[in-house]
Amino acid sequence: MKSFLGLVILLCVIQLNIAAQASAVFIAPEGAIHGYDPVAYFTEGKAVKGDKQFTYQWNNATWYFSSQRTLDSFAVSPEKYAPQFGGYCAYGMADGHKAPTEPDAWTIIDGKLYLNYNKNVQVLWKKNQAAFIETANKNWPLLKDKK
Repeated sequence: MKSFLGLVILLCVIQLNIAAQASAVFIAPEGAIHGYDPVAYFTEGKAVKGDKQFTYQWNNATWYFSSQRTLDSFAVSPEKYAPQFGGYCAYGMADGHKAPTEPDAWTIIDGKLYLNYNKNVQVLWKKNQAAFIETANKNWPLLKDKK
């Protein structure tokens, strides 16, 4: 019985380690991009908290939406609305690392959503966005699957 229990515990630990491995999407405890509606950045021009009744599974993450309309828009074309670099900080990606983001530190450039670590980092990001985007685009394929 002890070896069976040990095996169950080992399998649980392995499963937790797999779940904790790197994700190509920034997932907070409340879901992808802190449970905010990625479509609302485009349609409302602001960060809008998603509702648990409107969820969608995409790219191994749970995405939340403020309405059925925004969920449907995302479901049709998730790449159009999902933040760049999986929702990790665009400035951090340009600097060569993954960093979490805050929902209210965002920018849309050329129809693409970029999130930043916080408003202070966003100020730095806005000083040279084009160069940061170029560098981050080069770094993303190398970093997206790393912790």
